Amino acid sequence: MSDSLGAAGVHMANGFDPREGADVAPEVARLLQRRDRVLGPAYRLFYEKPVAVREAHGARLTGHDGRVYLDAYNNVPVIGHSHPKVRQAVAEQLGRLNTHTRYLTEPIIEYSERLLATFPDPLSRVTYACTGSEAVDLAIRIARHRTGRSGIIISQHAYHGTTVAAAQLSPSLGPNNRLGEHVVTVPSVDTARTPVSEVGPRMTASVRRAVEELEGRGDGVAAVIFDSVLSSDGVQTEPAGFLRGAAEVVRAAGGLYIADEVQAGFGRTGGWWGFERHGLLPDLAVLGKPMGNGMPISAVVGTLDAQERFGSEVRYFNTFGGNPVSIAAAAAVLDVLEEEGLLAHARHTGDRLLAGLRRIMADNERVFHVRGAGMFLAADLGQPDDPSAPDPRLATRVVNGMREAGVLISASGPAAASLKIRPPLAFTEDDADELLEVLEKVVATESRQ
Repeated sequence: MSDSLGAAGVHMANGFDPREGADVAPEVARLLQRRDRVLGPAYRLFYEKPVAVREAHGARLTGHDGRVYLDAYNNVPVIGHSHPKVRQAVAEQLGRLNTHTRYLTEPIIEYSERLLATFPDPLSRVTYACTGSEAVDLAIRIARHRTGRSGIIISQHAYHGTTVAAAQLSPSLGPNNRLGEHVVTVPSVDTARTPVSEVGPRMTASVRRAVEELEGRGDGVAAVIFDSVLSSDGVQTEPAGFLRGAAEVVRAAGGLYIADEVQAGFGRTGGWWGFERHGLLPDLAVLGKPMGNGMPISAVVGTLDAQERFGSEVRYFNTFGGNPVSIAAAAAVLDVLEEEGLLAHARHTGDRLLAGLRRIMADNERVFHVRGAGMFLAADLGQPDDPSAPDPRLATRVVNGMREAGVLISASGPAAASLKIRPPLAFTEDDADELLEVLEKVVATESRQ
């Protein structure tokens, strides 16, 4: 659900401090100073020179200075910033009714029917919350109650959210973020440096060892939860199917498989759901704010078997989870995804981007590996004397160089050396070509530094 926070200067592990004297416009410096006086100290900004944004439409953001940036990073506005269909749906519903789910209303039922139709059987029940973090928290509660066990397996550099429970599943939040007592990590997948035939078996073996550790502690296994593209672990997309063995091992031990679809879902990988690429059926799937194009809505979708015991024995209520306004936004997102053929568009444009990244890799030895699924792509950057060794400093320079050139991307992975490209699905072929042209120039320039 988020990028690594490990590389200074890209994700701003130490934030951006206007007092350091960076070359920013006076109005931006003043805004930073005002921000520093009122916002909590845990906040971070992207880029060495923060982007002060005034408005956004489609795949473009406009800064306070009028400069327009190409957005190749933001997945939350999945169908594009400020989409008119979402704006209209929200405005109309807000003028009619907005209340909680303890009253009987039709829109939430109609939307749920449509949403569940995009999932394979037997994923047939949905429970709503407001954020992905809340949905992760709920999925963990359901799994522990269903199994009577407490152990959770995650990837080594995972990010799953910001509630207490979700943060305890999020090692990418940094060394001072303590993981849960009953949480075990497995090594991050590294498809750039692992033979394709070994990726799945290694993951399966790692999960089997984690199961043995939890059982040896007496915790048992409640669930494994993986982001379906392991985004914070560096966007690991290949080979399709490499997570299937992990699911089988956990289920054999009595646990559930939870697919974190906050980043991978809603057409991002070219299909409805990222888990489909792995040929597996999760017991629970977690959805986040892309489902409402940024409106506060999230969900847990799962089998009746996984959820029934929790539903019958535990009182759960989320006051505005699935409220009518957020449901209206979510319904508009489904409309646009279907009417504009954005799943096929993600596949087609993603293939164009991946082919372009491969051309860049062929021309620059510092680009060690590229990969992607739909409009979710990554490029690993390596050291000059050993391209297979991750180079986070180069990644930092490239991300900030792209920002200077007017294109917004990020970086990810345990070393923060994997460029992360994840634009809104409104990204056009021309946008893709612009990104590739700028990236080729910036990587060439920064590789010589």
